[in-house]
This record gives sequence, structure tokens and C-alpha cells, in this order.
Amino acid sequence: MIYYQQGSESTAINDTELKEAVSVILERIGPRKKVLIIPPDYTRFHSRAGDITSFIYDYYRERISDILPALGTHMPMTGEEISIMYRDVPHNLFRVHDWRNDVLTVGTVSGEFVSELTEARLSYPWPAQLNKMIVERGYDLIISVGQVVPHEVAGMANYNKNIFIGTGGHEGINKSHFIGAVYGMERMMGKADTPVRRLLNFASGEFTAHLPLVYIHTVIGRDEAGSLAIRGLYAGDDEEVFLKAAELSVRVNFTVLDKPLAKVVVYLDPGEYKSTWLGNKAIYRTRMAMADDGELIILAPGLRQFGEDGVIDGLIRKYGYRGTDAVLRQLDGNAELENNLSAAAHLIHGSTEGRFKVTYCPGILSREEIESVNFCYDDLDKMMARYDGGRLREGFSTMPGGQEIFFISNPATGLWASKERLA
Repeated sequence: MIYYQQGSESTAINDTELKEAVSVILERIGPRKKVLIIPPDYTRFHSRAGDITSFIYDYYRERISDILPALGTHMPMTGEEISIMYRDVPHNLFRVHDWRNDVLTVGTVSGEFVSELTEARLSYPWPAQLNKMIVERGYDLIISVGQVVPHEVAGMANYNKNIFIGTGGHEGINKSHFIGAVYGMERMMGKADTPVRRLLNFASGEFTAHLPLVYIHTVIGRDEAGSLAIRGLYAGDDEEVFLKAAELSVRVNFTVLDKPLAKVVVYLDPGEYKSTWLGNKAIYRTRMAMADDGELIILAPGLRQFGEDGVIDGLIRKYGYRGTDAVLRQLDGNAELENNLSAAAHLIHGSTEGRFKVTYCPGILSREEIESVNFCYDDLDKMMARYDGGRLREGFSTMPGGQEIFFISNPATGLWASKERLA
């Protein structure tokens, strides 16, 4: 059922309209006594899910039992991040998702179905896992809030990905990420119907259909001045709400270019991007636009580590971003990679397969650390002076001396591809 839908390529929902729309959605859902909110973490700050969560709290107040940010494998939010993203929401409502320990397996998808989804590349069973409090605490409303945008693992972010990945467990996250990597992210990004999504949809229908889940999705785009605007708002309790948001996101967030890009500069906000696990969105989202032998320069003032936890960080440091063939060779008979397939998938996603050059300009990681994982390094201060994001506009710019570059201020807001890559 659709509770609310508003959106187009020219829609711009302001703060007052957003609060009014959230009230309409909650009124249409009807009275509730015990509510769980599952919003994104700080890495999705620009989704406006923080504001929506605050509005939901204003509406329900004492009926909000828990707020569980969908961390997936990410680091827990700090108190400062909670205060900034979820204004005026009491911190004592927030719970930390532990993807290694606090999960429940609600069902298992057969290896035969996984084989069918992956064109016989993989045949392992997949456990449908989620945070155990979702099932055990007796909520009469669970609201999943987030942004629908092109995504490297599922094709499009959000909907039931927020549940099975965002609050998922070690095995479920690992295996789903590897399904996406083996199938090929360039076959999936920007598509609502992908092997990973079919897997999640099957699990929703078989194992969580009894839960009182409602989804609120935003679609975020840029206006003519380059500022972010809410282009769409959709709420409902089934796949239809996701498909409507995904359809608009493709029109708003997918930029198709006439020719491949020889030089791309991406800026990573230091508040959002502290690891290459997240910062490699600069690679994922531009790889279909990059010219062979082109260069992707990533300005990363907050970059201090590779993985979001110690285990993953260690694996990235050990194996590096060396391409699909290298990862598959390393994986053969390797227990530590086999037990951390999301890390193996990430190493595939973060490689250019030798097709173009990635130059990281980190704020904290050293040259030796960056080069050890197979990226190139350059000095952040020097490159920030050369490519000053304060004067560069989104898209094409001509530098002094005549060099043309393509600038992206936040890779999480879109997907870029050249026409020849879509042919």
C-alpha cells in the first residue's frame, strides 16, 4: 500500500512541506503504541532521513521505543553526529547495531535459488539476518527511513536493503555483497531489478511479511544552483513504494555523458568519509564514466583508515585493491577471505581492473599506506589548492592552462556513465 507519493525531476520539497508530509503519512498509518525507527547513519546525512526521523519523534514522542541506525558494517554514530543529524531527538533512544553479534537468522534462501540468481556463479545458501530486536521486542510499527539512490551492491539503495543489510549479520552481509560483486556491479548500478534485490525481495516475502514495516523514501537531486533538493518523497509498506522512488532516482541521479571523462576530481566531506570502505564510492559511482587511462583524483581530508572495523581494515591492508582475478585467486582456499566475503567484494568494487588511475589525497593516511593497497598518492594541501572545491562547480570546469576536468562534490548523490558504456 502507498501512503504517500510526491515527486518529479523539478519537485523541491521544503522543510515545512516535508514536516507536513510526514504528519500526513503517520496519520494514514493510524495509531500506534510501540514504534521502532530504522534510519541511516551519518554517512547518509544528505538523505534528509535525519529530519524525517526528527519529525517522526515529534509526532509519536513517548511511543517511540527505539531508534536503530542501519549501520551495516559501519562504525557506530558518535553523540555529536546524532545531535547534528537527528535534531532534538533524545540520545537515550538510540541503539547500536552490532552486525557480528546482535542478529537473528529468520530464514534461509536455498543455494539453488542463489545459483539461479547468479547465473550459476555461486550456489551457497543465504541466511536472511536482521537485528534481533526487530523481531523480539513486539513493535506495532517499524519505520524504515532512507534515500533511494544508485548503489554498487544492490543496484538501488534502500527498501529492504535497509533491513537485511543495514541491520543484517556477518554472514548475510558478506554473502550478499559477494553475490553483487561476482555478478558485476556495472550490470546492476542504477537498476531496481538485480540479483541482490531479488534475493532481498524473496526474503521479505518469505520471512518478514508479518512485521509491521513501513518505508519512507526520499529522492535527492541538485537544483540549478547546485544545491541539494528533495525531488521525491514516497511512503508505503511494499515494493511499489521502492519502485516509484527508484524510477525517479534514475531520472534525477543518473548522469549520462556524451563522452568518457579523462580527468575527474571528487571531494569527500571529512564528516562523512573517514575510510576507503565509504570513500570508494568515488570509484564505484564514476567507473562507467571514466575513460581508459583516465585519472580519478579523490580529495579526502577525513581519510584515516581503510575499513570501518579492525578486521576489515586489516584485510584491505593485507590484500589491497588489485582486481577481480587477483581477489578470486586469493580467495581460493583462503579462510580469512572466505569468512569475510563482503571484504572480498569490496576489494573487487574498489579496483579499476587496471583501466584507469586512482589518486587518493588523504588527510591522515600516509603515502606508504595508500600505495600499499594499490592506489596512487598525492599531497592533499597541494591538490586542494589546485582543485579548490569552493570555486569549482559541479560538472565540467576548465582549469588555468586549459585542462578540462569533471568535478563531483559528493559521489553518494549520483551515478555517472558515458553513453558508450551503456551501449
